[in-house]
Amino acid sequence: MKGELRSLTTARGLAAWLVVFYHIRIGLPWLPEPLMAVARKGYLAVDFFFLLSGFVIYLSAHRGLLREGAAAVPAFLARRFARIYPLYAVILSGTVAFALLLTLTGRDTAGFPWAELPLHVAMMQNWGLTSSLSWNHPAWSISAEFAAYLLFPALMLWTPVSRARRPNLLAGMILLIAILFLWLRWDGQTTLGMDIPRHGLIRCLTEFGCGALLCAFWLRGRDCDRRALLLSLGGVALFWGLWLLTGVGSEIWAFPAGAACLILMLAHASNLRKNPLHWRPLVYLGEISYATYLAHFMAWIVFKIMFVEDAAAISPVLLAAFLSLLFLLSMLLHHGVEKPGRRWLTHPFPNWRRIMASDR
Repeated sequence: MKGELRSLTTARGLAAWLVVFYHIRIGLPWLPEPLMAVARKGYLAVDFFFLLSGFVIYLSAHRGLLREGAAAVPAFLARRFARIYPLYAVILSGTVAFALLLTLTGRDTAGFPWAELPLHVAMMQNWGLTSSLSWNHPAWSISAEFAAYLLFPALMLWTPVSRARRPNLLAGMILLIAILFLWLRWDGQTTLGMDIPRHGLIRCLTEFGCGALLCAFWLRGRDCDRRALLLSLGGVALFWGLWLLTGVGSEIWAFPAGAACLILMLAHASNLRKNPLHWRPLVYLGEISYATYLAHFMAWIVFKIMFVEDAAAISPVLLAAFLSLLFLLSMLLHHGVEKPGRRWLTHPFPNWRRIMASDR
């Protein structure tokens, strides 16, 4: 893809697999403690996704929106819908089929409340309208990102972000992280992953907005040099070092700040010729990461029902089998559903290529 930052694509794929290990960690008591500690914090990969999504959406869409103004908004929203909904709908349909099977066999369906299904169909389940995660749990973040997509044109057309100088953009990022910190601390939260139905939307909107401002910041000095890489790496070390030294409560500001520095470093590093993150198999993990992220939760439930006797102690062999099957499923969904669905939904909008041509 023209203009693709391959380091960021690879990072997205690795983050998706961190979320996978976060959800399956309870059945892997044999994992070494350092790896288990990383798996316990796998939910933070979603915060990385939100920042990265804001960065990438700004990079791909800001020129078209600024050039065409309000006329470009329908095309932008339709393009984002086409990007996320075909696969989302297929996974949700599979989850509904699974819930129906549970109902027909007389099993517990408490995790699949039928009254909330219309919200899931409309991708509105995490807009403060529900009290708990249900159906396909990871889809909460897609619901929150859908809200961010709806608000993104307002950010571009009604604020001076595209014209702001770097110090002002930096101040804006600090403000957004501060808003998230104060919101969570006011409710007594010390980590980013608690009470997602209540806090997931603000978590997404602030981090997505921070990612968009970060991209504007990067575009004003995108040339890669040793100083830019060292400064962004220093930011990662500073914020995550403070997080580790000052306690888990600082996670709600230190992780987003450090993740923003990491994305900035990866964006600069995408211009390096010999970058190990540009290795094609790693980039491919990023390309299929949406399928991995959206499918893994229900795939794990089905896998355990079919092949696992003790869900609290899953052998390394069974783990390897599941990971291999998930990778194959991600490939099939990406090439068989996600890409064709995107093409099918974009066909009725021939003007997209004109409106967004310079952004691809």
